[in-house]
Amino acid sequence: MKNHKKLFLLGFGFFGISILWPLYNAYVPIFLKDFSLSSTSIGFIMTIDNIFAIFMLPLIGVLSDQTRTKLGRRMPYILVGAPLGAIFFSLIPLSRNLHILWFFMLNIILMNFFMALFRSPVIALMPDITPPKFRSQANGIINFMGGLGALLAYFAGKPLYDKNYALPFWVGAIIMVIASLLVVIFIKEDSKYKIKTGDNIKLSNVFSKSFNELKINLKDVFLSEEKSLLMILLSILFWFTGYNALETFFTSYAKFRIGISESTGAFILGFFSLTFMLFSIPAGFIGSKIGRKKTMTIGLLIVTLISMLTVLSVYLLNSPKVITYLLFIYFSLGGMGWAMVNVNSLPTVVDMTSEEKLGGYTGLYYFFSMNANIIAPPVSGFFIDKLGYDSLLYFSIISFILATFTLQYVRKGDVK
Repeated sequence: MKNHKKLFLLGFGFFGISILWPLYNAYVPIFLKDFSLSSTSIGFIMTIDNIFAIFMLPLIGVLSDQTRTKLGRRMPYILVGAPLGAIFFSLIPLSRNLHILWFFMLNIILMNFFMALFRSPVIALMPDITPPKFRSQANGIINFMGGLGALLAYFAGKPLYDKNYALPFWVGAIIMVIASLLVVIFIKEDSKYKIKTGDNIKLSNVFSKSFNELKINLKDVFLSEEKSLLMILLSILFWFTGYNALETFFTSYAKFRIGISESTGAFILGFFSLTFMLFSIPAGFIGSKIGRKKTMTIGLLIVTLISMLTVLSVYLLNSPKVITYLLFIYFSLGGMGWAMVNVNSLPTVVDMTSEEKLGGYTGLYYFFSMNANIIAPPVSGFFIDKLGYDSLLYFSIISFILATFTLQYVRKGDVK
């Protein structure tokens, strides 16, 4: 693949997005405690981004497919969404300082709206500029850049926050705007997606066509005789449910079940993120070499195995120190397995459709993954309340096994 430089530049879009979300998830719940809200209320507020994503990402993906402007079909959404999302993100600490709940909520809602506005168009640029046979490698590069952004947020956010709790928000917002501008400046869309001077496209027609395309895409999922698209989307739903449950409650599991500090639990998750980032590009090449389905299956078996080993180690060993060392090893391997799954899934979905529907199918991918992010915390939390913290790993293991099962029925979307 000759356009690695272009893909790394495109990766800055994902890099910028991936800086904001770890900061948002780490600090906004703490800010919300200032308003004397219950944990249930805070949990609901923290799903706003996923609720927006479920409704907006499929529609915006289709809408961007139908959009034609002098800048192309994806760029207008980035130019509007990224700066406005950054502005409202940077206002979150200010609204905390003012201690006005309605103003705080307004910033959160608008920030999530504008982030959802440009997420699908950014991701859809990858298959736009990459031939099908190279999309696994390309998605590996994109995920590498996203992982780099998340690591920067985790490791640089803490010292900035210790100096001033607003600094991570301001610095993160600035970086995201700069990263998005790099995408707009250096990634040029195909001229067929641009209108010439004098062309006139009515916005109402675009919306009407977009809704029709969205309905057609959903029919493709549920009514098509060939069930590969439904099976891969169900697999995505299952594996993100298992992953998000672990991501949400692992630090609590570490503290209340294993007996180690929550910061150590977060550090273990950091190793998972680190190996995921480092293995993202190799995972794409493995997918193109042996096939995406086979690569994702191996990855799912790895994350299932490390979850089982975690259960066994906690059950059999009485030393939190020994368990901690083992978890660093398990989760480092798990990050590699997760890269094999995650990097190859989006190319599998978009290679099931035509070039004209890439944005719409990207939106379907996020529709199912975001549904998982809404389902996982309350359901796994319910089982923890009823059965204890051991149920967390069992819940994730079952989810990963279901994903492995449904993945075997996928017959399309592999490297041609």
